[in-house]
Amino acid sequence: MNISKNFINKIFSKEAISSLVVILIVFILDRALKIKIINKQENSNGSIFINDYLNLDLVWNTGIGFGLLSQNANIYYHLTSLLIFFVIIFLIYLLLKAILFEKILYSLILGGAVGNLYDRLIYFAVPDFIDFHVGDFHWFTFNIADIFITLGIILIIIRDLVIKK
Repeated sequence: MNISKNFINKIFSKEAISSLVVILIVFILDRALKIKIINKQENSNGSIFINDYLNLDLVWNTGIGFGLLSQNANIYYHLTSLLIFFVIIFLIYLLLKAILFEKILYSLILGGAVGNLYDRLIYFAVPDFIDFHVGDFHWFTFNIADIFITLGIILIIIRDLVIKK
């Protein structure tokens, strides 16, 4: 009886609700911008020029972040999707064990990972659209979910190097 009460209290704690809010904000922001870009690109031809260093250009990515491991073969796609699912499960485990600051960092990563996994399941690819470039050199095309995943990972690394020494 006491174990179930502690579990219920942990699920509805301020920390858990804060984590869920962060995950939902990242997911909703990612979805909204992807839908806007997909609809905009379907109604126009080519990329949207923002400035000399940034275009919005829809690219369907079947790989992982930044277009890495893009394969046309179904087996690679499904194995990559399964791997991403297990990473999400592991991140949930880490989130449950973490302190509040770490929960927020894991929530940033989870919100982005869930957003990209959602796209993989619905579209069988992830819509990437942010194209940074200098002259003819283009960085990997990415999306908002990738930004939050990268931000969360960088902050975890900084925390481990600086705070934990």
